[in-house]
Amino acid sequence: MPEPVFLEDLPAATARAARALFDSLPDPAQAIHFFPRLNHPEYRTNRTALHYALTIFSYSRFLGEAVVRHPEWLLEIASAGSLHCGFLAEEYAAQLAAGATLQPVDIARFRRRQLLRIVLRDALRIADIAETTADLSNLADAILSVVWSSVRRDVAREYGDPGSLFSVISLGKLGGQELNYSSDIDLMFVCSGGLAGKEFFKTAINRMTALLSTHTPEGMAYRVDLRLRPDGSLGEICPTLEGAKKYYASRGRDWELQMLIKARVSAGDPAPGRELLAFVEPLIYRTTIDFRAVEAVSETRARIHEKQRSRRLPTVDVKLARGGIRDIEFLVQCLQRLYGGREPWVRHGSTLLALSRLRDKDLLSAQEYSRLAEAYRFLRHLEHRLQFDEDRQTHALPAAKDDLDILARRMPEGLAGAGTLQHLLDRHFASVQDLYDRVIHSRDPQEMHAPAGGTASFPSVNLSRFLEQRAPRFLRDVQLMLPADSFESFLEKIVLQPEWLAKLDTDRELARCTIDLFEHSSYFAGQLVRHPALLSEIAHACGVRQGRDGFTAPDDVASLRRYFREQMVRIQADSIYHAAPVFKTLRRTSDLAQTVIAMAYRIAIAETADSTMPPPPHRLMVVALGRLGVREFDLASDADLNFILPDADVADLPFWTTVAEHMISTIGAYTGDGVVFNIDTRLRPYGREGALVQTEAACRDYFANTAEAWEGISWMKARAVSGDMERATAFLAEIQQIDWQRYGQAARSRAELARMRARLEREQGARDPLKAGPGGYYDIDFALMYLRLRGGEKFYRLLNTPERIAVLVETGHLAPRDAAFLNDAATFFRAVDHGMRISTGHADGRLPSSPEQMAVLTQLVHRWIPAAMHGEALDTLARRLRQETRAFFERTFAV
Repeated sequence: MPEPVFLEDLPAATARAARALFDSLPDPAQAIHFFPRLNHPEYRTNRTALHYALTIFSYSRFLGEAVVRHPEWLLEIASAGSLHCGFLAEEYAAQLAAGATLQPVDIARFRRRQLLRIVLRDALRIADIAETTADLSNLADAILSVVWSSVRRDVAREYGDPGSLFSVISLGKLGGQELNYSSDIDLMFVCSGGLAGKEFFKTAINRMTALLSTHTPEGMAYRVDLRLRPDGSLGEICPTLEGAKKYYASRGRDWELQMLIKARVSAGDPAPGRELLAFVEPLIYRTTIDFRAVEAVSETRARIHEKQRSRRLPTVDVKLARGGIRDIEFLVQCLQRLYGGREPWVRHGSTLLALSRLRDKDLLSAQEYSRLAEAYRFLRHLEHRLQFDEDRQTHALPAAKDDLDILARRMPEGLAGAGTLQHLLDRHFASVQDLYDRVIHSRDPQEMHAPAGGTASFPSVNLSRFLEQRAPRFLRDVQLMLPADSFESFLEKIVLQPEWLAKLDTDRELARCTIDLFEHSSYFAGQLVRHPALLSEIAHACGVRQGRDGFTAPDDVASLRRYFREQMVRIQADSIYHAAPVFKTLRRTSDLAQTVIAMAYRIAIAETADSTMPPPPHRLMVVALGRLGVREFDLASDADLNFILPDADVADLPFWTTVAEHMISTIGAYTGDGVVFNIDTRLRPYGREGALVQTEAACRDYFANTAEAWEGISWMKARAVSGDMERATAFLAEIQQIDWQRYGQAARSRAELARMRARLEREQGARDPLKAGPGGYYDIDFALMYLRLRGGEKFYRLLNTPERIAVLVETGHLAPRDAAFLNDAATFFRAVDHGMRISTGHADGRLPSSPEQMAVLTQLVHRWIPAAMHGEALDTLARRLRQETRAFFERTFAV
């Protein structure tokens, strides 16, 4: 992205600070959109305020608009210097009550102003998820309290005060003090008076609700939902305390009782609400284990998932999807209801705190607690980033990859892109689904004899006895491995499939290969737990030491995703168990991806064409760049694709554009079962603004006259992957000739490449040091591109990194000694990257900080790098190779 023009108008010191900050923003384009509209001179010199402004502009559109209208808000936050702490409800209430009026616009403006501070604390990673939700809940409590006090005074002046006590009870997220940025607030009211008091409070409630939910130029404060009161929308808006008690004692449904786990008094007089909640507590929590409560909740959960499936939503709902936020909440509440009668310690409305208390009482094992808490934090952070962008109550992921990339970068971890986000989401969904089934169903009194967790043996006693009888050889292999929560889950499923259990017992290669995979890949372990039938692919991989060279994909969309998953397991099991050379594995993965693209191309043509519009006679050209272009595609890689149409077929452009869009959707659409892989089309001429399908003439003109050097150079790693392959290959040779004529001269290509490499190092080096940092893989890549440009204009159809090195040696442009070093360094960098992808299911540009993860990664990497490198620790080896790689890069570009 070019440097923002407005930086030129800032003082030099401020401009330098802004440039440094821009490199770390998740959405610089949005910041560039807003900042020129910020007409306040203090932002030119106040670096703290500038930092806050660019952060808000990059994270939230609705708050960006608020800052443009009220620039003083951020200046006050910057001068206060108190972002390190949240506010109590009393502090928020004092600020709101100090205002001159309390109209809907005043309340909405106050909320928006406070959200600005809360989002800043969140985006700058000052507050964790528990602090953020507590801050949001305190803000809502304060607004409810102040508004109720004001409304009661006003109504009393008009009608007289009946003197009855009145409680505002919050439910759901607010009741649990874990409110979202854009949640409805679920409220219930209860009063201690008789009929006269009820009429008074009914009038007051209606006014209170109007103040909170009226739309204003500053938005509205909260959407208020009153349907969770006794008898729902048909019930009295303000029941008496005695009436509410009678309802829950005689007619309260199971889900209504469970809902009250999160209930608490948020405003008004505390006494009636607290008395009601104390009355219902014995109804919620049983002193004896009653599995019927669990069954009722599980049935509700099943109905929610069935409703989601029937709606066939285009994207994933992180709240309601299987393994999502609602499942975690259901799981926690089931355990609270089962054990809360005899363990009052576990009674709490906060999901995270309840999880911790269940762990305290050994009702969840340490692994179960860790996986559930990690998934909950991740999903809530994701939910928040979906909501605070536009202040919308949404839980659905965006469909466009560009939007998913931005969402990923907005996560606290600063994820690399959509692929990493989706793989983490898959992992958490799978983990929660597995734990829900294991933890809840194991509590069935027909099976339950003692709480889970604690110091249980591995495998569990009952499971060991079963395996001793049915698969004794496999059991001995299993007992040699370290306990793994996921492997226990796998065993529990595989004992239900006698044919596979017998196979694991008799086929030692299969047993060892499976155990090896579980020990070294949490990602593929999760895949096997979800899909035990993948054992057939492992059986093929562990029995065949030479990988397949060809793939035949199915011809329907439903099967394509499953096919890719199966073949990927086969390839990576071979990579792990047989220590297949890393570049061979990458070549096989690239061929698999190309096969999927080719099949998606055929499916798209068939589904776009019909009897009235048959496919045009000529063919689209589908071209891959980046890792797929050089056949170094890997697990969790994005496929950089371009779509090109012969000039003679321009009349058919609408048809082929639909085909291209259909291909992207077929391959890249995210579902609850994951994504095949992501398609990235941003490297096309004119980027996001350019047509999805380009004609040959438009491409020629762009690269001859408009393209920047880095764009032309990136097409040096392009190859045809589908469509009219022969014509596409010839066209790419033509484009390379144009690029060579523009950038092939030694001095210009050296300068352009050095500038491009420096920019990538500045923008990505800190978060992706092994690839973009000094001495990372990009140093090798750019040096090889420069030497190839300097060496001549010959077109090579297929070249991965070792092949590029070999060509340069053959043509005399690279010394054999340098070539040997580059081969070793490239193998190391790719091996580390490949190992991290296999281990976790996503890319990470830095070595893990956990000693356990580092040990697993070291074992994997040693299978693929030269034996001479095994003597050094992985981090030491990485530092040495980066230093030597940077020295080679500087020597090459100094020529």
